[in-house]
Amino acid sequence: MSISTPEDALRRHWTARVPTRLRPFIQLSRLDRPIGWQLLYLPCLMGLALATIGDRFDGADATLAALLLVGAIAMRGAGCTWNDILDRKVDAQVDRTRARPLPAGTVSVRNAAIWMAAQCAIGLAVLLVLPRLAQYVALGSIPLVAAYPLMKRITWWPQAWLGLCFSWGGLVAVAAVEGAVPAEALILFAGCVAWVIAYDTIYALQDVEDDALVGVRSTARLFGARWRAPTAGFYALAFLLWTIAAVLADAPFASIAALVFVGATIVAPTVATINGAHGAALTAFKRNALIGLAVAATFAIDPLWRALAPFAS
Repeated sequence: MSISTPEDALRRHWTARVPTRLRPFIQLSRLDRPIGWQLLYLPCLMGLALATIGDRFDGADATLAALLLVGAIAMRGAGCTWNDILDRKVDAQVDRTRARPLPAGTVSVRNAAIWMAAQCAIGLAVLLVLPRLAQYVALGSIPLVAAYPLMKRITWWPQAWLGLCFSWGGLVAVAAVEGAVPAEALILFAGCVAWVIAYDTIYALQDVEDDALVGVRSTARLFGARWRAPTAGFYALAFLLWTIAAVLADAPFASIAALVFVGATIVAPTVATINGAHGAALTAFKRNALIGLAVAATFAIDPLWRALAPFAS
């Protein structure tokens, strides 16, 4: 059985040592492309850090961070598998996706469905140990995730729908820490949605020509040659909303200043350096893991300082 390596997969990664017969399942879950679960997990870290402002990190926060990590990896894999099941015929018509396991025939739809169910079971195990409100909030994302693969056929804004799905973890994290979903959590969520629209527009630039041929819609196609200005605008909106969330959470001035610094030094060059090459868009897209981690770190300044202060005195 011949299994191709996707263009955006990591070449040096533990998945390369997995037995050949298991690699189609690795590819279904995109485990060879960790940028996906990283981007799903980062809003969780943002929410955890934002909710802990005014307090200090402790063992419970570390446990929650670990649980959310496992949940993000499992549910991202399940979501990708579901997406590939629904999109297998479309994927067969697109150069970048026709080598995926289902259109390539390296795994059956039945086995893909079983694999999806196994990943959902891991997600359910994580869900059951979360606080009750966080459980309810997490369950609210299921209809969004289930409907996402259909959005690219009925709206020019599938990136916005993806934003709802990928940002939901921030609400779950805040609900788990605070036992409530305050205004700053909702504003954080809105900022993450704007961020996802921005970075997934960049990702969709790779498929503009093929998407036009098969009738798949995206903001990259909607914006056309003028994609750069609205994409930069969504980044700016994300940072504005994140700053408002930080202010409402009584974050210190250092966090606000750090947010401005991240936006100026990382985001602007990311958008400015993209040219027409697919590789440039993919590189810029992957840089969003650094952007998200930096934003989470700005929210973590206060709780981290409070946790370390006793050791400095």
